[in-house]
Amino acid sequence: MGLPLTISELVVPGGKGRVLLSLPKLELPAGALVGVRGPSGAGKSTLLYALAGLLEAEGSIRWGETELLRLGAERRTRFRADNIGMIFQDFLLFEELDAGANAALTALFRPRRERAAMRLRASKRLSALGLGDHAGRHVSSFSGGERQRVAIARAMAAEAPVLLADEPTASLDRASADRLIDDLVHLARDSGTTLIAVSHDRHLTDRMDRVLTITDGALLGDEATAA
Repeated sequence: MGLPLTISELVVPGGKGRVLLSLPKLELPAGALVGVRGPSGAGKSTLLYALAGLLEAEGSIRWGETELLRLGAERRTRFRADNIGMIFQDFLLFEELDAGANAALTALFRPRRERAAMRLRASKRLSALGLGDHAGRHVSSFSGGERQRVAIARAMAAEAPVLLADEPTASLDRASADRLIDDLVHLARDSGTTLIAVSHDRHLTDRMDRVLTITDGALLGDEATAA
């Protein structure tokens, strides 16, 4: 099940006194599917990385009962490993490894007693995404859509309650992107995962429950969709 999110008076500072993002208030229920749109450089990815605890910020980011910004660096890293899966635009896969090894990669960083179960979940995610018969293929032979599916399987193998996606369809052709959107939305809804996806792709944001519009580091729109 996903985690609820509560933000209050969030400010992400930049250099020389600049403010990269200012978000006075935002509340999302557990299991919400939320799109974030806006022009390039508006602060969308800044929001995503702040929510992952990867940027220093002021104010409050509360995932469930955890106040993220009050955690020290080590505890923040552990919280992210246990609770947040991330999908990146450029996949971040290891070309020399096969799909199964890439999908199960985070198992290497977990306690030994947890690794077998995580590898099994990674295998199941690959199968759910249509790649079960290709787990032994090196990802260097995969299409862009297949690579992104491997990245999604890796992000969801830990059964993290939160999934953050940064332009997940940006490098895909329309047909591949639409298939990926279907898979991502269905997996998130079936598992109750809280999904926040930054995207310029209206095909993706129209499938979310809500869409946030960020411009010049400020939230200018928050609307429900017909999904």
